Amino acid sequence: MTANYPRMLLMQFRAEFLKFWRVPAFAFFSLALPLIIFVFFGLRDPTSPYAPGATVATGAFVMASMAAYTVGNVMVFSFGIGVAVERGQKQDVLLRASPLPPAIYLLAKVINALVFSLFAMTVLFVFAHFAASVNLGAIAWLSLAGRLLLGSLAFIMLGFALGYLAGPNSAPAVVNVIYLPIAFGSGIFIPTQFLPDFIRWLSPYLPLSPFAQLAWSVLGIKTDRSVESNFVLLGAYAIAFFLLALWAYRRDTSLKFT
Repeated sequence: MTANYPRMLLMQFRAEFLKFWRVPAFAFFSLALPLIIFVFFGLRDPTSPYAPGATVATGAFVMASMAAYTVGNVMVFSFGIGVAVERGQKQDVLLRASPLPPAIYLLAKVINALVFSLFAMTVLFVFAHFAASVNLGAIAWLSLAGRLLLGSLAFIMLGFALGYLAGPNSAPAVVNVIYLPIAFGSGIFIPTQFLPDFIRWLSPYLPLSPFAQLAWSVLGIKTDRSVESNFVLLGAYAIAFFLLALWAYRRDTSLKFT
C-alpha cells in the first residue's frame, strides 16, 4: 500500500497549528507583543521622520522593524522552545517508533511557522495601517512579507540548533537571552545611530541586521548592504546554524539511542 504523503503532511500541519493556538504564551508573544511594542514606539508621532533627516515616517519604520522581529520571533521560539519541550516529553522517541517520516514531521513544522508568521504580519500590517496611517502599495506589502518569509530560513535553523542544545526547562530563558539582545543590537527597537559605539560596530554582523535591512529597504531606506547581499548573508547564517543544529541533533541522538 502506497503511503499518502500529502495527507500525512496535511494532518501533521493541522496538529502543529492547533498546538500553536493552544499555547497562550506563544500566541501572545507572537501576535500581541509586537503590537504592544508598536504602540509604544510607532504611535509616538507616527507621521514624523524616524530619525533626523530621514524621509520615512516613524510609524512605517517601526512597522517594518516589528515585522522582521515578529517573523524571527516565531521561527526561533517555535523551533527553539518547541523542539526542546518535545525532547523533554520524549516525543522524538515516539516519532522514531511511529510510521511518520521525519521529513513530513519537519516540513509540517516549517509550513506551520510560515503560515503563523504570515498571519502575525497581517495583523501587524492592518493595525499599523489604521492606527498609524502606514500606507504602502500592494506590491510593497507583498514584497515586505515575501522577503521576510524567504529570509526566515536562517532563524528556523537557529531555532533547531537552540532546540537541541537547550533543555526543556531552560529553553525559554536561553532563547530570550540570545534573541532579545540580538534584536536590540540590530536596531529593531532603536535605530542603530542611537546605539552605543560598540553595539553600532557589532550590529552589521548580527543575524537580525540583514533581516531587518530587507524590511527597511522596502520603504526606501538606504541600508549598508544591497538586498542581494543581505540574502547572501542570511544564507551563510542559515548554513552555519544548520551545521550547528546537525551537530546538536547527532549528539542528542547518540546520547538517547546508543
